[in-house]
Amino acid sequence: MSTTTLTRVSLGAAAIAGVFTLAACGSTPDAAAPATSAAPSASSSAPSASDSSSSDSAPAADSGGSPDAAETKKPAGPGNSTPRCTTDDLSVSLDAPKPATGAGGNSGQVELALTFKNTSSGDCALYGVPGVDLNGPDSKPYGSVYHLPRQDNGVDHNVVGPGKTATASITTLKADQGAGWTPTEVTTIPPGQTKALHADWPAGLAITRQDGATHPGTFVNGILADPA
Repeated sequence: MSTTTLTRVSLGAAAIAGVFTLAACGSTPDAAAPATSAAPSASSSAPSASDSSSSDSAPAADSGGSPDAAETKKPAGPGNSTPRCTTDDLSVSLDAPKPATGAGGNSGQVELALTFKNTSSGDCALYGVPGVDLNGPDSKPYGSVYHLPRQDNGVDHNVVGPGKTATASITTLKADQGAGWTPTEVTTIPPGQTKALHADWPAGLAITRQDGATHPGTFVNGILADPA
């Protein structure tokens, strides 16, 4: 074979090898594409931190309005068949403040008796914790209604005769002199009812707003039986 022929054969082989090399280089992106496209689907399948935190977030604060009717204890003992006192069976009054007593009371708290009187002609049962709102001037950022938390510390069951009374109480944290918020009215819903009663708030008694606090100094206590 002549030198010219060998040279042509070598050049031809080199050209064929170049074609295979280009083909191999051109196929690389197509082979890698599935791995690249798989990555986003893996990351999108896992929930983000913000998704999980939003599902476990605390309920929004109560925006105000009428107080909720309280959840009441299951009646126990004799007299369980006595019907509940309805709002129409009752009147309500709010006494003057006195130093708070009992567990949790401190020098900065006062207690106001919230007394329900049976104005009907028959016995009725009154027990549990009433719903209570304090209404007053608009107070930023809280608004004009203070929805009080409840302490379920009243009697399990209580029958109130005609003309007799039963008493809950409002424990409140007094404000420093010249500060605080002064309500004008108490709105209360007896346990198990949806209709409200109203009483005037003592003039000049300012309190400290603690809407949403974990351990507030202002709250409503459960109903207790008054002496016969």
